[in-house]
Amino acid sequence: MKESLYKYIVEIADNCLILGQRLGELCGHGPNLETDIACTNLSLDLLGQVRSYYQYAAQVSNGKQTEDDIAFLRPERDYLNVLLVEQPNTDFAYVIGRQFLFDVYHYLFLNELQHSHDITLAAIARKSLKEVSYHLRFSSDWLKRLGDGTSESHERMQQAIDDLWAYTEEFFIRTDDAKLMIEKGIGVDVTSLKNDYYKSVKEYLEEATISVPEIKYFQKGGKQGAHSEHMGYILADLQYMQRAYPNMKW
Repeated sequence: MKESLYKYIVEIADNCLILGQRLGELCGHGPNLETDIACTNLSLDLLGQVRSYYQYAAQVSNGKQTEDDIAFLRPERDYLNVLLVEQPNTDFAYVIGRQFLFDVYHYLFLNELQHSHDITLAAIARKSLKEVSYHLRFSSDWLKRLGDGTSESHERMQQAIDDLWAYTEEFFIRTDDAKLMIEKGIGVDVTSLKNDYYKSVKEYLEEATISVPEIKYFQKGGKQGAHSEHMGYILADLQYMQRAYPNMKW
């Protein structure tokens, strides 16, 4: 039970860690100062959520690991994030598309997790939900501005959504540990979020004059530790200081 709870917490948190790391790469590289600061703040919000999750995971591990160990000292296949969040910052449209597609899911997920029988997870979800509400507002506003903007911004936003769409189905795959947590009233049955997710996403896309991609095959594997070619490079940056200078603290 404790091992499954630990893995479930990590599965949730790793999405925030890797996306937060991706957003952190943009610091000083935003299209303008206001947006640059906004993306950095999104990264800080996600990393703050990660700390809460990892601190709880460390407690569940009975002191076998610290939050730093969980964040920085795991091999690639032990990270359980979805493939979407590790996709690169190709251009600003990709940054917004990735953020938007994750934010819609993240908001729906936390809205359910706040009712978890696990009081710690429920408390983290309630606190995080306030931040994620802003994240969704930010990314959806930019989606509309780019999608319904100039011909070039529309084309770039459409291309980003077309390319990233294949990673959305993975949100709704339940791992064995997640299934056990659902049975215990702790976890969220992500399959129940699928219809609301795609309905909400399509409404936003329609408002942004972006066409919904039509594909039959979706990418998956991140929740089982099988990541894209980008993951190793992310971890090389993320883990460098801790591996080069062991026992450093956040």
